[in-house]
This record gives sequence, C-alpha cells and structure tokens, in this order.
Amino acid sequence: MKVTIHKLFDYLLETTSQDPPECFIGFSLAQSPRLKDFLPDLDPELSLDWNGKSFLGLPSLRHRVLDQAGLHLPLDSVLITAGAAEANYLLFRQLVSAGDEIVTEAPGWPQAGVMAKAIGARLVEVARDEARGWWLDPEAVAKAITPRTRMIFLTNPNNPTGRLIPEADLRALADLADQYGIWLVVDEVYAGLEWAGPRPPSIAWMTRFGITTGSVSKALGLQGLRTGWMICQSPEVIRDAMILRENGSEIMNVLGEHIAEVALRPDRLAEALGRARAEGVETLDRLERFVAGEPRLSWHRPEAGLIGLARVDGTDGESLARALLKDPYRTFLLPGSAYGLPRHIRIGAGGGPEARLEEGLGRLSALLRSGRI
Repeated sequence: MKVTIHKLFDYLLETTSQDPPECFIGFSLAQSPRLKDFLPDLDPELSLDWNGKSFLGLPSLRHRVLDQAGLHLPLDSVLITAGAAEANYLLFRQLVSAGDEIVTEAPGWPQAGVMAKAIGARLVEVARDEARGWWLDPEAVAKAITPRTRMIFLTNPNNPTGRLIPEADLRALADLADQYGIWLVVDEVYAGLEWAGPRPPSIAWMTRFGITTGSVSKALGLQGLRTGWMICQSPEVIRDAMILRENGSEIMNVLGEHIAEVALRPDRLAEALGRARAEGVETLDRLERFVAGEPRLSWHRPEAGLIGLARVDGTDGESLARALLKDPYRTFLLPGSAYGLPRHIRIGAGGGPEARLEEGLGRLSALLRSGRI
C-alpha cells in the first residue's frame, strides 16, 4: 500500500520550507498552553514505562474521553491513538478493502481520499451545498450508497467549512448505517467549540455502526501531545485497530496520555473550552467584519470550530495565497485547492496573539486592493 501526498500537506511542506511567514490567517487550533500549566498536576515520580498499563490506553483517560462526549459506554469502547488522524487511519486500514467504496463529503478532510487511493477503494464524494451554508443532505448520502459501500466518513463540524451536522440529520445518517450495515465514522476534533447551538451527540451512541474519533489537538490546542481516540460499541473494531496500531506507533504515549487526562478533567476542560470559546467568538466576529468589508470576499460564518472557507472573486485561491507569502506581505493562508475548491481560501480564528492575525488581515486587504492579483 503506497500512500501519496494530498494537496493540503504538499502545500504546507512546500511553503514551510521557505522563509517563515510573519503573520498567519487560518490557524486551525486554539492557542496552545505550556507544559508548566500541567506540571502541578503531574507526579514527578511518574514512570515513563508502559508495562502494566492497558494496551487500549490509560483507563483514567478513557473515562475522561467518554465523559467529555457524554457517552455511557463500556471503558473498552475507547482506544487511545496518536491523534484523530491515526484513529482514522486505523479504521480505513482495518475496515476498508480494495474494491470497496467510501462515501464522504466534499469539501472534507482529505485523509479519506488519500487512504481510498492507497487501499484501492473508490471514493464517492457528496457535495455540500455552499448556497445553503455548506449543508450536507442526508438524502444525497443515501443515494451515493451502493452494495460496495463499506464506510461513510464525515467530519462534524465539517473541516473546512465549520458547518455542523444537526442531530436530526445525524439520526438520518445513523439509520442509513443500520439499514445497510455500513460503518459511519465521524471525526469530531472540534467538538466543544460550537457557536450556533449545542454540541451534537456523538455518532458512537446513535448506532452500533457508529465510530467517533477525536483528540485534544484542536479545541484545547494540544496538538503536540499526539493524543486522540476512537469510540465504538464493537469490541472487534477496537481490538482490530489496537492490533494494527501495535505494528505502527505500537503502545501508549505515557506522558502525553497523563497530560491529556489532566486536560480533560471536568474543571480544567470547562476552563480551557471557555477560554477558547471566548477567544474564538471574538476573532470570528473580527473575521466577519473583515469579510463584509472586502468586496472580493464572501463566506458562510462557521457554526463551530476555528476555520471556514471564503470565496474569492477575480482570482483563484492558490494564486492569492502564493502572492501573499511573498514580500512585502509575508502572510500565510491555505488555498481552497487543498480541499478541491480553487476559488476559495481557508481563514481561521486560531493561534492566539502569536498568529498576528490583525496584521495579516491588513496585508491581505492591501493585496486584494492592489490590482496585482
């Protein structure tokens, strides 16, 4: 199985090998805390050996994962992984074979396309409706299902538009999974940062074919811990994923899992999410004003998460993004071509003060009005 690079990662690799940008428009995660924030809650005598620990991950962390998702499932329904990306990878590898079909959304997280190509499966994309705020129609998903469909893979909120799948639509999708016996994987890495309503229920509770993946990376800014999870009612799915992981990252990240457990303790989690939500709303309000004031930009404000897509008039997103990287602008944003949408750019509310977002927006405005692009 040969895995090829997707456009998003290819663009990041290329552009980060150049002179570093001064400003960033579109950071996808909350401002990262520091190690010192967790030291008072860590035992300095903590052994970094994994012997005697569960191969599924720290039991205390798995409890926290179920609690934060509001799920009343057995502890062994959770497998701790190296981020949500590894959780998704393990599921693609264990549940999908050559000749199968994966139904997914467009735009969506490009990992599904990369894995389908590597496995020899067929990717079937269901377009989200931009005119209706990037809505995903469950009936369109149903029409995409064939006898070869093995998995439906979605993100909630959608990466990169920030559109939420409401509970009624999730129930319709869960009914499809039950009706056809299809695995329904929903990546929830931005769960907890909802702006337009409550957090939707996790799909792992709604159907025995439902699998929820998530991590501490986005909403809590703890991407460097590489700690995520999958949740599934099927013991076979969890065991098979654990077996495959043993041949890759192998065993638990003891220090990362202990820090993640601290971060997911109810009081800590509520405080961190409250801070991220306050900063996120303030920055999204600023982005809303910015887009409204730029004649060449339009967007649907994200309902959740920290990123959204803006449509660009008069040029393609990649030409704009590359011009913005150069002097005198030295500002990074991700072109929509990373998600198969060449007329868009990704803008976001993450990163905190270090992103220098306000300066970056000023530079983007100057480029858009310069007549150079």
